[in-house]
Amino acid sequence: MAPRVTITDVALAAGVSVATVSKVINNRYGVAIDTSERVHGVIQQLGYESSLVARSLRSHRTHVIGILVAEFEPFSAEILKGAGGALGDSEYELLAYTGARRSGGTGWERRYLSRLSGTLIDGAILVTPTVVDVDAGVPIVAIDPHTGSAELPTVESDNLTGGLLATRHLIGLGHRRIGFMAGRPDLRSSQLRETGYLQALAEAGIEADPSLVRNSDFRLETAREPARELLSRPDRPTAVFAANDLSAIGTMEVALELGLDVPGDLSVIGFDDIPEAARTTPPLSTVRQPIQQMGAVAVKLLVAVLEGRQTESHHVLPTSLVLRASTAPPR
Repeated sequence: MAPRVTITDVALAAGVSVATVSKVINNRYGVAIDTSERVHGVIQQLGYESSLVARSLRSHRTHVIGILVAEFEPFSAEILKGAGGALGDSEYELLAYTGARRSGGTGWERRYLSRLSGTLIDGAILVTPTVVDVDAGVPIVAIDPHTGSAELPTVESDNLTGGLLATRHLIGLGHRRIGFMAGRPDLRSSQLRETGYLQALAEAGIEADPSLVRNSDFRLETAREPARELLSRPDRPTAVFAANDLSAIGTMEVALELGLDVPGDLSVIGFDDIPEAARTTPPLSTVRQPIQQMGAVAVKLLVAVLEGRQTESHHVLPTSLVLRASTAPPR
C-alpha cells in the first residue's frame, strides 16, 4: 500500500513551507495567487487529503455528517442515495456507518455515536433508531424512529394513510379474506401500517381475523416461514398486504413454491417501493414512501440545525399507491 501523502510532501513538491500549504488549504490570507495556484496543483497531483481528525482539532468542525444505520439493506440504501444527493456541492461530506446487525438491539445508536462524535462528525442522522434520548454532543436528526416523533428533529412517512391505501385497494378489487404480514412490533411505523389495515377492514364492514396476521420482521428471509403458514391454510387468504416490500417479495416467492399464481390465486401488495419491487415477477404493487426524499429532508434539516437556522422539526411525507401487476380481483 502506498504511504499516505502528507502536508510536508505537498510543501516539498511545491517548494514552499508547511505553513504556506496550511494557509492555502484553509483559505487564509497572505499567500500570493501564483503560489496558491501552484500549491493547489500539487495537492491535486499528489492526491493529498487532510485527515478528518486533524481538521477537527484545528477548527472544531469536520464538515462531515454521519448517517448511522443498524445494517445496510434496501431501505437504508435509498436513504443514503437521497442524503448524498441533497448535499450536492455543499461543504459537507457524508459518512455512512454501521456496526453490522450483530451490534443491533436496543441502544445501538449510543454505541455508534460514542465512536464517531467529537472528532469525526459534526452531526448525525439516525435511521430507525431504537431510542431517541441520545446525548451525543452533536446535533441529531431521526428518520422513522421506533417510538415515533420525539423531541429530536424527525422525518417519517404517513404510514397510517399508506396502510389504508393498500388495504382499501385490495377491498376495492373484491377481496374479503386479506392477510397481513406485519413488520417489527417495536417500530411505530409498522404499528401504524397495521392500524391502517385494521381501519380499512372496519370501514368495509369486514371483521378482522387475527389468524390472518403474521410477523415478518421486515426481512426477506424471516418472511418466508410465516408466509408459508398463512398460504398453506385450507382457508388461506385471497390477498396479502405486507408491511414492507421485502416481506411481500418473500410472500410471492413462497406462493410460487406452493403452486399459487400471483395475482390469479393470490394478490400481494407491499410497502416502500424499493427498486426491487418493480423487478419481481409479476412486478409488485406497493405503497410508495419517498425514501430518498426522507434522506434528503433529513440532511437539509440537520444542516439547518448545524448552521443555527430555524426550521420545522417534524416532517411527515405523503405516501401513495403504486399499482403494478401483483394485484387483481379474486377468482
